Amino acid sequence: MDSTKYIGMDVHKESISIAVMNTAGKIGMECLIETKASMILQFIDGLRGNLQVTFEEGTSAAWLYDLLKPRVTKLVVCDPRKNHSMREGNQSDKIDARRLAELLRLDHLTPVYHGEHGLRTLKELVRSYLTITKDLGRVMTRVKAIYRSWAIPCTGQQVYAASHRAEWLAKINEPGVRRRAEFYYQQLDALRVLRQQVRRDLLAESKKQQAWKRLCQIPSIGPIRSAALLGILQTPHRFRTKRQLWTYSGLGIETHSSADHRSVHGQLQRSKKSVLVRGLNRNCNHDLKNLFKGAAVVASSKPGPFEQFYAALVAKGMRPEMARLTLARKIATIVLIVWKRGVCFDAQYLKPQTA
Repeated sequence: MDSTKYIGMDVHKESISIAVMNTAGKIGMECLIETKASMILQFIDGLRGNLQVTFEEGTSAAWLYDLLKPRVTKLVVCDPRKNHSMREGNQSDKIDARRLAELLRLDHLTPVYHGEHGLRTLKELVRSYLTITKDLGRVMTRVKAIYRSWAIPCTGQQVYAASHRAEWLAKINEPGVRRRAEFYYQQLDALRVLRQQVRRDLLAESKKQQAWKRLCQIPSIGPIRSAALLGILQTPHRFRTKRQLWTYSGLGIETHSSADHRSVHGQLQRSKKSVLVRGLNRNCNHDLKNLFKGAAVVASSKPGPFEQFYAALVAKGMRPEMARLTLARKIATIVLIVWKRGVCFDAQYLKPQTA
C-alpha cells in the first residue's frame, strides 16, 4: 500500500490549518495548530510514511521552509498568484488547506525557489541594499518635490549637496516648509551613511563566492550588480535555458494566438496569421529586471563590445528601445553562460545565435 501523504498547510500569523490527504484523494486528518516551531515539528514527527508538504509563499515561508525541509520527503512552496482555483467558491482556512493538499497530489502547483541555504546572508544583504537604495531615491524625490511645489527650479544634483544646502534652504520663505526640507535632508544623510555601510558588508560577503569575480568581468555588470545577481538568483542551475531566465527577469515576450489551424482540402494546416504580441511578461522579479535594464543602458553608452553590438542593431533599423531590450537579453544570457559553465567573459558570446 502506498504510504504517501499529501499535506496542505494554510499558514497565518497565529495559526496553521492542516489537511492530510492520501493517494486516493481522501482526507485522513485535519487539525489546527499554533504557528510555533515546536507545535509544527510535533505534528510532523507524529506522521509516518512518505510526507509531501506544501504551503503558499508568504511572510513566514522562508522560516517554515528551513524548519520542514530536513524532515519531509518533498516540500513545495507554491506561488499563490498561480493558484486561481483557490479563489473560487467558498473560502476558509480549512477549505484552503484541503485545496492545497489536492493540488499537491495532482502536481498542479508552481513552486517558488527556496534553496542554497549557504547564501542566506548574502541574500539578506542584497535585500537590505536594494531596499535602502529605493528609500534613498524616494527621499531625494521628496526633497525636489518641495522646491517644485514653490516654483523653485531644482534640476541637477546640487540640491542634495551638503555644501550648498544652506543656499537652497534660504530660497524657501515659508518657515514650516523649510523645516520639513531640513528633516528630509537629515533623513537623506542618514540613509547615505547606512547605504555605504551595507554596501561594504555586501561586497565583503560577495567576495567569498567564486562566481563573483567572473561576473565582475562582464562589462556593465560590476561589483554591486554581481553581488545582487548572486543574492537574487543564488544558483544558475535553476534555469535550464536562457529563455527561462528571460522570463524570470521580465524580459520574455508574451504572445497570444487562437485558431492556429484551418482545414485546407481536408487537411489541417497551420494558419499564416500573425501572432499577437502582448509585450513583456509582468510576472517577474522586478529587482532583476531593473538590474539587467540598468546594465543595458550603461553598456549601450560606454565604449566596448556591448556598445558595438547595440550600435549594430540600431544601424540595421531596430528602434533604440528594442535594441536595449535585445542587449539586456544578451547580457542575461552571458551571465548565465559565465556563471553556469564557470568560464571567463569572452566577446565571442556576442554572436547573434547566443541571444
